[in-house]
Amino acid sequence: MRPSMKHRRRAGGGRAWARGSSASPSWFLLFAFLCCALFAAVAFSAFRIFGVSFRPVLMLPTWQNSAINAMATDHPYFTFAATKNRSDNPPSVRIEEAISFPDQVLIFLQFPGSLPRSDLACLYYPPSNPTTTISSSSSSSSPVPQFHLPATIPSPPPSFVRCPLAPRGFFVSLSPDLPLFQPRPWDHLVYAAILDPHDNSSIVFAKGFNLRPVRLADPSRYECVYGWNFAKPNYFMTSPVLTAAQEIIRCPTPHSILLRLRSHAVLNPPLVSVKTKGRGAVTLPSVAHHETLPPSRRQGRHTMCVCTMVRNQARFLPEWIIYHSRLGVERWFIYDNDSDDDTDQVLASMDMSSNYNVTRHLWPWVKTQEAGFAHCALRARGHCQWVGFIDVDEFLYLPTNVTLNDVLRKYSSKPRIGELRIACHSFGPSGRRTVPSEGVMAGYTCRLSAPERHKSIVRPEVLNPSLINVVHHFHLKDGMRYVNVEKGLVVINHYKYQVWEVFKEKFYRRVATYVVDWQIEENVGSKDRAPGLGTKAVEPSDWPSRFCEVHDTGLKDWVSVAFVDPRTGLLPWQKGEEFDLIHHFDT
Repeated sequence: MRPSMKHRRRAGGGRAWARGSSASPSWFLLFAFLCCALFAAVAFSAFRIFGVSFRPVLMLPTWQNSAINAMATDHPYFTFAATKNRSDNPPSVRIEEAISFPDQVLIFLQFPGSLPRSDLACLYYPPSNPTTTISSSSSSSSPVPQFHLPATIPSPPPSFVRCPLAPRGFFVSLSPDLPLFQPRPWDHLVYAAILDPHDNSSIVFAKGFNLRPVRLADPSRYECVYGWNFAKPNYFMTSPVLTAAQEIIRCPTPHSILLRLRSHAVLNPPLVSVKTKGRGAVTLPSVAHHETLPPSRRQGRHTMCVCTMVRNQARFLPEWIIYHSRLGVERWFIYDNDSDDDTDQVLASMDMSSNYNVTRHLWPWVKTQEAGFAHCALRARGHCQWVGFIDVDEFLYLPTNVTLNDVLRKYSSKPRIGELRIACHSFGPSGRRTVPSEGVMAGYTCRLSAPERHKSIVRPEVLNPSLINVVHHFHLKDGMRYVNVEKGLVVINHYKYQVWEVFKEKFYRRVATYVVDWQIEENVGSKDRAPGLGTKAVEPSDWPSRFCEVHDTGLKDWVSVAFVDPRTGLLPWQKGEEFDLIHHFDT
C-alpha cells in the first residue's frame, strides 16, 4: 500500500533533517553556548552592588575566556607585532604609555627577563615629520629621531623608565622598532589600582575629575572600565562606582576580571580606568594594572608601623628609622616620590646592616600624597594593628616613662577608638646656619610655643571605605571615633623650619594634592607656608632666629642618654658604612 501524500511529506521532512544533521545540531549547540557565555559576561559586568561586601566564590578556570583573550589581542602592542614580520626577533620591550611630568617623561613598559637594560635610550621624534626615512635606499618608511638621550631606570627596576622632558608636541620611543607615543599629561590619568581582598573591589586612583577635598562625590556620575584598548568601547567591561572621593574611586570588580587576576599565569593583565557617564562621556587614559595584595596575617601582626612619602630625603632617613625603631616601630612603608638622591641605596644599606623592616615603594605621581597614604593604608592593613602617618622630619616624643607600646595597648582595648591624634610642636632653625651633623633631634632645640596641627596613628581596618584623608588623618567607619592624645603623654617634634639650605627645598614641589606650590600666588596665607616668606626662595637675614619662642631640649637630652656611644661620643646616624652617603649629601 502506497503511503499517503501526508506521510510522504513527513518522511521527506525527516530525510531533510537527517541530511543536515551533521551540521545543524553542532551550529545550534555552538550558538547556545555563545549565548550562555555572553549572558554570563553581561550579568557579572553590569551587576550593581550596593554594599561593600561583594565576595564571589572563585573557581580556578579550566578554560580560557575567549572574550577576554580577544580583548587582550586588541592591545596596540599585539597589533603592532602582527604588522611586522619579526617572528624570529620579537620586540625586546613592550611600551604601554608615555606620561609627561613637569620635569621629565616616564615611559611605561614591561621588561622580559633577558632585556639588556643598559642599552635603552630615549628617542625624540618631531611632530612635523614623523615618517622621515632612515636612508633613501630603505625599502620601508621608518621614522628617524631628531635626537636621543640616555634613559634612566630606577632601582629596583620598575615598570617605567625616566626620560628627559620632551619638547612640546614631540613623540617619544625607546627603539626605532617600537611604536611612537606622544606623552600624555600627568594630571589627566588613572595612575594606580589595587584589588581589595576584603571585598574584591577595585580601588582606582585617578587624576582629572577635580573632585573636592574631604567630600564624597556622586558615584552615579562615573563607572569603572576594564580592558586593553579603551578607544574601542565594544572591547571593555564596566562596573558601577561604589564611592568616589578626592582621587580615589571604588568599584566592584567584574567576575571575569577577578578570574584572570586570580590566575597564576597572567602575562597580559588588563588596565583599569574610570569613565564619566552621560553625554560627552570621557574615559581617562590609564597606566594602572591591578596590584594584588598578599594575604592578611591572622596572627603575628606588627603592633606599630609607619607610612611616609619622601622626595630627596635620603640624608634624614637613618636618624628617623633608627630612632623610631627604638620606640617600638616594627615596619616602615616608604613611598618614594621620584627621588634622585640614592634613597634606595641608603635604605638597602640600612636593611643589610641592621635588618630594619623597610619597604620602599616607587610612587612617582605628582601631588598625590593623600592617594599615596590611602594606597599605603591598604597595603599595611593585613600586617599592622596601628599605622602612623608622619613625615621624616617628624619624631614621636614620649616625655614620661610611658612607652609607645603602653599607649597603643591602652587604646587597643577600646574597640571604638580608630584614630589617635597627636599634637605637633614646630621647631625653628635654633640659631643655626648649617645642617647639624648630630641630626635634627639634637641639632634643633627652639620651637613655637603653641602646637601646629596634629598627625595621626590609625587602625587601618576601620578606615572609611572612601579612604578620604587630609593632613595625615583619615575618615573612619560609622561608629568609630578618634581621640586627642594628651600632650603630656605623646607629642610630635616637627622639625619644620630647619636651616635655609634644607628649608628652601619646600618651595619647589609640594606633595599634597590640594596644597599649591609655594611659588604660585595662591593661598599665600595657608598654614602650609612659612609666615612672611611670599613666593620667592630668598633667605631672610634673620632666618636663623625665627620660630623660636620656647627652648625645648627634652628630646635632645633623651637621645643623648639613649643613643650616644660612650666610646666615641657619636650618635649611631653619625657613623657606620650606611651613613657615608649621608655625609656626602651634606657636602
